[in-house]
Amino acid sequence: MEALLTHLIAAIIGAGAAGYSVYRRLRAANATVDRQNRQLHMLRAQRNAATSEQQSKDGLTSTADQIAFDLMFLLDSERRIIARNESATHSIAGGAAIGKPLAQVLASPELDNLIALAQRESERLEEQLVIGRSNYRVRAQAIDNLARSGYVGVAMRDITDLVHLNRARRDLVANISHELRTPITRIRLIIEGLFLEADKPKRKASIQSLKEIATETDSLLWLAQELLDLSMIESGEAILRLVETPLNQVLDEATARHESQAETKNLKIVSHVPQTYNILCDADQLKRVLGNLLHNAIKWSPPNEAITITAAEREEEIVVTVFDNGPGVPDDVRERIFERFYQADVSHSGDDGSGLGLAICKHIVEAHGGQIWAEGNSQGIGGRFVFTVLKADANFQLRAAEAPASEPERERTHSVAPL
Repeated sequence: MEALLTHLIAAIIGAGAAGYSVYRRLRAANATVDRQNRQLHMLRAQRNAATSEQQSKDGLTSTADQIAFDLMFLLDSERRIIARNESATHSIAGGAAIGKPLAQVLASPELDNLIALAQRESERLEEQLVIGRSNYRVRAQAIDNLARSGYVGVAMRDITDLVHLNRARRDLVANISHELRTPITRIRLIIEGLFLEADKPKRKASIQSLKEIATETDSLLWLAQELLDLSMIESGEAILRLVETPLNQVLDEATARHESQAETKNLKIVSHVPQTYNILCDADQLKRVLGNLLHNAIKWSPPNEAITITAAEREEEIVVTVFDNGPGVPDDVRERIFERFYQADVSHSGDDGSGLGLAICKHIVEAHGGQIWAEGNSQGIGGRFVFTVLKADANFQLRAAEAPASEPERERTHSVAPL
């Protein structure tokens, strides 16, 4: 009996020890699960934070793509498309453009040249190109961390609407010029008729007033002409036709147009140009250059002085100088006076002008293959404007095909690119 009781007690003690061991293992397992749950929660929080950050970056990139540029491409060393933004996917490039050269997809050799130059120079280049029927501002830049591999990024902004607005602005200027010319010309004719009629105004004050009206009318007419000239130059409608012409013929006609203006200040226009000089020019356009220079000289000259025109040979060119005894051109503005709408100090002239005349002169002279400049006050007293024009027998390089001309004239008449 005692033996049986001993075995029962031993069994109870053994079962208790086994249960305690199971309890300890279960407790340890629960602790492991809790620790793993905490780690999993931490990993989920980190993943959510990373996802949120990436979404923010994607949003910023997408916003920049859509706002800054219409089309963006990433090209490899062979200038093939390896990535593009969403706008480019749905654009003229299409979704099947990956792996193809960008210039081939857009059919633009000019774009290919720009990208190739950006690869060679490893710097950002920007240019305006016409692709298809649209105008684009194109920026190409080697990627900094991929520059050695020849990777380049290309961004394109459609500026077609802006180009159309600029064209509309030029058309507006042209239309205003035409609208101004008609009433101004009529006023001028009426005033001239008053002086020709038998019953002329007798009072001195009335005559002086009419002269002042005539002067102001001339100024308005000059401004209208300058606006029209500038509009034609910017639109490419002013096409030069270079013809062998005696230089004195152009000078005489330009001078005759400004004699009445010079007489108001008792100025003489003196020419020291040899009769033998023949030049290759568009006479009408060159008369505009001389007319603008004479207009400036008359405006700045003091009364009772002379304006002198000289010419000299220099290799294949004729160098023409228009000199006056006015205040001259300050050295620091010699370059700026040829900018559009730039006006020098007008305190001595009493006439602010439009700031267009010298800009027009620069366009016309450079289209003739010459140069124009002003000599500053450090080089002498008075105003001195100098320009060059080709001799008639110069070795002239055509910039366009010969224009149709009659047989006797074909050897010496050429047309060149628009101004």
